[in-house]
Parts: sequence; C-alpha cells; structure tokens
Amino acid sequence: MSKKTNTLFFILGATAFNILITIICFLILMVIYARFLIDKLPQESVAWGFPVIFIAAIALSFVVYRFVLKKLMKRVNIEKHFDPIFGSRYRRPKKPE
Repeated sequence: MSKKTNTLFFILGATAFNILITIICFLILMVIYARFLIDKLPQESVAWGFPVIFIAAIALSFVVYRFVLKKLMKRVNIEKHFDPIFGSRYRRPKKPE
C-alpha cells in the first residue's frame, strides 16, 4: 500500500476509535452518575448531569486518544509509513535554476 492509502486508513481508524472511546466513556460516566450521584442530588439539578457527562466524556476520550497516539508514535516511524496530510513540515530548498 502507498503512504497516502496508509494515511487514509489511519485517519478513518483513528476517527472510529475516537468515537468508540467517547461512547464508552459516556456510558461509564452515565452508570457512575446513575448509581452514585442521582439519588443524592436535588431534583432540579439532575437534568444538568447529562450535558456535564457528555462534555466530560468528550474530554476524557481526548485524553485517552492522545495517550494511545503517543504510545503508537513511539512504536511506529510515522514518516516511513504515512504521508503528510497538508504537506511536509519542512520546506525543501529550491533547486537553483
């Protein structure tokens, strides 16, 4: 496979992984909220739990995603297997004419 194909598959896989991690974090936080906090909070503030849990799940999934990505980058030579999305980080010197 070419570097562009590897990059495309990596982006698709990383996006699916991030969505899956977000859903798992949301479900875990929802179970914790329902088991331990919902009975102890006043009735008026129970509805605020769902948006807070959603935002916390997104933040937690971002932390997990970055951790996994750093571990992956230590094991895999990124420049060898993947093509830059928006071009190279370093500009090549122009050839003299």
